[in-house]
Amino acid sequence: MAGLAMAGPAAAQQVVSTGGQGDVAVTIYSGELALVTDTRQTNLPAGEAKLEFPDVSSRIRPETVSLVGTGLEIVEQNFDFDLLSPTAIMQKAVGQEITLIRTNPATGAELRERAKVLAVNGGVVLDVGGRIEILRDDNLPVRVIFDGIPTNLRARPTLSVTVDSKSAGARPLTLRYLSEGLSWRADYVALYDEAAKAMDLQGWVTLKNNSGTGFANAKLLLVASEQIGVRRGSRSGNDGEPAALTSAGTESAKAEALADMYAYPMADRTTIASAQQKQIAFLDAMAVPATRGYAASVDRFTTIDEAQSALATYRFSTGKGGVGDAMPAGSVRLYVKDARGAAQFVGESYIGHTTAGSTLSLATGKAFDVKYQPILEKREKLTEEDWTRSSTTRVRKNGVVTVTETDVKRNYWRTHMRYIFTNARSQPVTVEFTQNGLNSYANDTRVPFESIAAEKDQMLESRKWLVTVPANGRTELTVQYDSLN
Repeated sequence: MAGLAMAGPAAAQQVVSTGGQGDVAVTIYSGELALVTDTRQTNLPAGEAKLEFPDVSSRIRPETVSLVGTGLEIVEQNFDFDLLSPTAIMQKAVGQEITLIRTNPATGAELRERAKVLAVNGGVVLDVGGRIEILRDDNLPVRVIFDGIPTNLRARPTLSVTVDSKSAGARPLTLRYLSEGLSWRADYVALYDEAAKAMDLQGWVTLKNNSGTGFANAKLLLVASEQIGVRRGSRSGNDGEPAALTSAGTESAKAEALADMYAYPMADRTTIASAQQKQIAFLDAMAVPATRGYAASVDRFTTIDEAQSALATYRFSTGKGGVGDAMPAGSVRLYVKDARGAAQFVGESYIGHTTAGSTLSLATGKAFDVKYQPILEKREKLTEEDWTRSSTTRVRKNGVVTVTETDVKRNYWRTHMRYIFTNARSQPVTVEFTQNGLNSYANDTRVPFESIAAEKDQMLESRKWLVTVPANGRTELTVQYDSLN
């Protein structure tokens, strides 16, 4: 009679550590999002094995993990983000026994006691030989000894992936995932030379790593985008400040195109340590043609009793003959050479992501000697023939559209505005002046008269003029507006 073969216990799953990080590439997007690509040379056994990837970001998004290798299939993956710490190991010890070592301050003698951890909630509650004690953090000479490290606690953030390999052998495995906590921004330092009418512009990338993990000798690619991560808001528009982007450019950038974004590869590998902020130079444009000017704006038809200071602005181009490339969003700190040739800080402005060939106007502060004053001189109701308009009404009923045209009388008004510009400087200046709040589309605002021709390509809600003011003189701009209010 043949004997029955008894099945033995299932073989334990093999655990393979991939070691530390391998060849790492980090792509950081605007905001706090990064793509990490980590290629590690790993010796795999045949069959099913659990691969451990230590030193991944502690802020990894596990659902974005991709593992690529030859001849293997992924079975499951886990991310062990519960890191080893005094608090974590004590929390894992709830319901278990630990050893307390108490030291007599007077004699130095040690007393060992076994205790059961009952709870860890704002403090540690223990059962010590039937009495309930609280382990206080009051610098008393008490130490705790644990019998072992809990299974799920890791000294480093670790991703584990169970794979089924068709064959044994060494091969490269490429791990790719998205992580939060890595960010970058651009910072610029500009030095303006009034005599040369030129600006030297240096750009720095400021990297910040709050991912909980460092990345050594990494290839670095920075992506300027408003589609991924946290969108940064513009700081323009405050206190009459004009938009930094005066005109959008149409030139191709030197930066790499990545879909509808710009990518800036850093030439040299770099190490981004955990909890570190570092700067890398990426732009050096010398003798960029630039001009100093002034800007002012008014939001409504109104009279301001006192003359207001115009904003000092510095204008330059990102096109050919200027910076010559696109500029990622960031702050620009502007310095100006004084009468002795020394650089002095005069202000800070912010730019958004700017295409090549654009014109930028940086506002740095208010000018003492260039002022403007709007004056509402008169408002008059227009005659009936001027403000009768035709109105079209469309009504849909049972699938049929009925069109009816009627004459509607609206109360149109003509507003007479006068704007006074003064210049106490010994050189003539040009003020870029904007009247906001026209809302042309809704109110059908028209401009039947203006003493200085406005700029072309006007926005519906505003109108802009370039007003030249002579040295130690004044210029007046008079404009008539026809509108519903």
